[in-house]
Amino acid sequence: MRIFRSHWIYTMYRCAPPALPRRRLLTTSAASTAAAAATAAVFAVLSTVAGIGAFTAPSTAHAQIVPGHRYFPQRALRGELVIGVTPDVKLNGKAARLAPGARIRNAVDQVATPGSLYDQKLTVLYTTDINGLLMDVWVLNEVELANKSWPTSPQQASQLVFDQASQVWRKP
Repeated sequence: MRIFRSHWIYTMYRCAPPALPRRRLLTTSAASTAAAAATAAVFAVLSTVAGIGAFTAPSTAHAQIVPGHRYFPQRALRGELVIGVTPDVKLNGKAARLAPGARIRNAVDQVATPGSLYDQKLTVLYTTDINGLLMDVWVLNEVELANKSWPTSPQQASQLVFDQASQVWRKP
Protein backbone atom coordinates (compact mmCIF):
# COMPACT_ATOMS: atom_id res chain seq x y z
CA MET A 1 0.00 0.00 0.00
CA ARG A 2 1.36 3.37 -0.98
CA ILE A 3 1.16 6.32 1.39
CA PHE A 4 0.38 9.69 -0.16
CA ARG A 5 2.18 12.57 1.50
CA SER A 6 0.29 15.28 -0.31
CA HIS A 7 -2.64 17.46 0.62
CA TRP A 8 -4.14 16.90 -2.81
CA ILE A 9 -5.49 13.44 -3.32
CA TYR A 10 -5.03 13.35 -7.09
CA THR A 11 -1.47 14.63 -7.09
CA MET A 12 0.98 12.24 -8.64
CA TYR A 13 3.62 11.09 -6.19
CA ARG A 14 6.93 11.85 -7.94
CA CYS A 15 9.54 11.81 -5.20
CA ALA A 16 10.75 8.96 -3.10
CA PRO A 17 9.81 9.21 0.56
CA PRO A 18 12.62 10.57 2.71
CA ALA A 19 14.83 7.98 4.28
CA LEU A 20 14.68 7.57 8.01
CA PRO A 21 17.36 9.54 9.81
CA ARG A 22 20.34 7.41 10.58
CA ARG A 23 21.03 7.05 14.23
CA ARG A 24 24.55 7.40 15.45
CA LEU A 25 25.93 4.57 17.40
CA LEU A 26 26.88 5.28 20.97
CA THR A 27 30.31 3.83 20.32
CA THR A 28 31.05 6.45 17.64
CA SER A 29 30.27 9.40 19.87
CA ALA A 30 32.09 7.81 22.79
CA ALA A 31 35.17 7.18 20.63
CA SER A 32 35.25 10.76 19.36
CA THR A 33 34.90 12.10 22.91
CA ALA A 34 37.74 9.89 24.07
CA ALA A 35 39.96 11.01 21.18
CA ALA A 36 39.29 14.68 21.94
CA ALA A 37 40.13 14.16 25.60
CA ALA A 38 43.36 12.35 24.71
CA THR A 39 44.40 15.14 22.34
CA ALA A 40 43.75 17.77 24.99
CA ALA A 41 45.78 15.79 27.50
CA VAL A 42 48.73 15.51 25.10
CA PHE A 43 48.72 19.28 24.46
CA ALA A 44 48.50 19.96 28.18
CA VAL A 45 51.52 17.76 28.88
CA LEU A 46 53.56 19.22 26.02
CA SER A 47 52.79 22.81 27.02
CA THR A 48 53.91 22.21 30.60
CA VAL A 49 57.09 20.43 29.48
CA ALA A 50 58.14 22.98 26.85
CA GLY A 51 56.85 26.07 28.60
CA ILE A 52 53.44 27.57 28.98
CA GLY A 53 51.82 28.52 25.70
CA ALA A 54 54.41 26.84 23.47
CA PHE A 55 51.86 24.60 21.78
CA THR A 56 48.83 26.83 21.81
CA ALA A 57 46.95 27.48 18.61
CA PRO A 58 48.10 30.53 16.69
CA SER A 59 45.87 33.55 17.06
CA THR A 60 43.85 34.51 14.04
CA ALA A 61 44.78 37.93 12.78
CA HIS A 62 42.15 40.11 11.16
CA ALA A 63 42.61 40.72 7.47
CA GLN A 64 43.81 44.23 6.84
CA ILE A 65 43.16 46.01 3.60
CA VAL A 66 46.29 47.68 2.31
CA PRO A 67 45.64 50.08 -0.53
CA GLY A 68 47.96 49.48 -3.43
CA HIS A 69 48.01 50.09 -7.13
CA ARG A 70 44.99 48.81 -9.05
CA TYR A 71 44.86 48.12 -12.77
CA PHE A 72 42.66 50.49 -14.74
CA PRO A 73 41.43 50.28 -18.33
CA GLN A 74 43.16 52.36 -20.97
CA ARG A 75 39.98 54.33 -21.69
CA ALA A 76 39.74 55.61 -18.09
CA LEU A 77 40.23 59.34 -17.60
CA ARG A 78 41.27 61.30 -14.51
CA GLY A 79 39.10 63.99 -12.97
CA GLU A 80 37.73 65.73 -9.90
CA LEU A 81 34.30 64.44 -8.86
CA VAL A 82 31.76 65.91 -6.45
CA ILE A 83 28.69 63.74 -5.94
CA GLY A 84 25.42 65.57 -5.40
CA VAL A 85 21.93 64.13 -5.30
CA THR A 86 22.22 60.89 -7.25
CA PRO A 87 22.53 60.59 -10.26
CA ASP A 88 23.70 64.20 -10.59
CA VAL A 89 27.43 64.84 -10.08
CA LYS A 90 29.97 67.51 -10.95
CA LEU A 91 32.92 66.23 -12.95
CA ASN A 92 35.79 68.71 -13.35
CA GLY A 93 33.39 71.51 -12.38
CA LYS A 94 30.80 70.60 -15.05
CA ALA A 95 27.45 68.91 -14.53
CA ALA A 96 27.41 65.19 -15.33
CA ARG A 97 25.28 62.15 -14.49
CA LEU A 98 25.90 58.62 -13.28
CA ALA A 99 24.71 55.88 -15.61
CA PRO A 100 22.12 53.37 -14.41
CA GLY A 101 24.15 50.61 -12.76
CA ALA A 102 27.22 52.79 -12.30
CA ARG A 103 29.88 51.31 -10.02
CA ILE A 104 31.82 53.51 -7.63
CA ARG A 105 34.88 51.93 -5.99
CA ASN A 106 36.47 53.58 -2.95
CA ALA A 107 40.22 53.84 -2.24
CA VAL A 108 40.46 50.19 -1.09
CA ASP A 109 38.49 48.89 -4.11
CA GLN A 110 35.22 48.26 -2.28
CA VAL A 111 31.90 49.27 -3.76
CA ALA A 112 30.76 52.60 -2.31
CA THR A 113 27.30 54.09 -2.47
CA PRO A 114 26.94 57.63 -3.79
CA GLY A 115 25.36 58.65 -0.48
CA SER A 116 28.51 57.74 1.44
CA LEU A 117 30.56 60.08 -0.77
CA TYR A 118 28.04 62.93 -0.86
CA ASP A 119 29.50 66.43 -1.28
CA GLN A 120 33.16 65.34 -1.10
CA LYS A 121 35.72 66.49 -3.65
CA LEU A 122 37.34 63.28 -4.90
CA THR A 123 40.15 62.65 -7.35
CA VAL A 124 38.94 59.75 -9.48
CA LEU A 125 39.48 57.74 -12.61
CA TYR A 126 36.29 57.18 -14.57
CA THR A 127 34.91 55.61 -17.71
CA THR A 128 31.85 56.71 -19.64
CA ASP A 129 29.28 54.73 -21.55
CA ILE A 130 28.21 55.40 -25.14
CA ASN A 131 25.81 58.15 -23.99
CA GLY A 132 28.49 60.02 -22.03
CA LEU A 133 27.20 58.93 -18.60
CA LEU A 134 29.71 57.91 -15.91
CA MET A 135 29.80 54.11 -15.75
CA ASP A 136 32.84 53.11 -13.66
CA VAL A 137 34.39 55.38 -11.05
CA TRP A 138 37.49 54.61 -8.97
CA VAL A 139 38.38 56.88 -6.05
CA LEU A 140 42.19 57.10 -6.05
CA ASN A 141 44.32 56.21 -3.03
CA GLU A 142 47.71 57.71 -2.09
CA VAL A 143 49.70 55.34 -4.31
CA GLU A 144 47.55 56.08 -7.35
CA LEU A 145 47.47 59.83 -6.71
CA ALA A 146 51.25 59.87 -7.24
CA ASN A 147 50.72 58.87 -10.90
CA LYS A 148 49.91 62.35 -12.18
CA SER A 149 50.52 61.49 -15.83
CA TRP A 150 46.99 60.09 -16.35
CA PRO A 151 45.12 61.98 -19.10
CA THR A 152 42.06 64.08 -18.26
CA SER A 153 40.52 64.11 -21.74
CA PRO A 154 40.36 61.82 -24.78
CA GLN A 155 42.45 64.36 -26.72
CA GLN A 156 45.31 64.05 -24.20
CA ALA A 157 45.01 60.26 -24.28
CA SER A 158 45.36 60.23 -28.07
CA GLN A 159 48.72 62.05 -27.80
CA LEU A 160 50.18 59.62 -25.21
CA VAL A 161 51.14 55.94 -25.17
CA PHE A 162 49.78 53.70 -22.40
CA ASP A 163 51.84 50.92 -20.81
CA GLN A 164 49.30 48.43 -19.42
CA ALA A 165 51.79 46.56 -17.21
CA SER A 166 53.12 49.58 -15.33
CA GLN A 167 49.91 51.65 -15.69
CA VAL A 168 51.88 54.69 -16.87
CA TRP A 169 51.18 57.10 -19.73
CA ARG A 170 54.23 58.30 -21.69
CA LYS A 171 54.87 60.63 -24.58
CA PRO A 172 55.73 58.71 -27.78
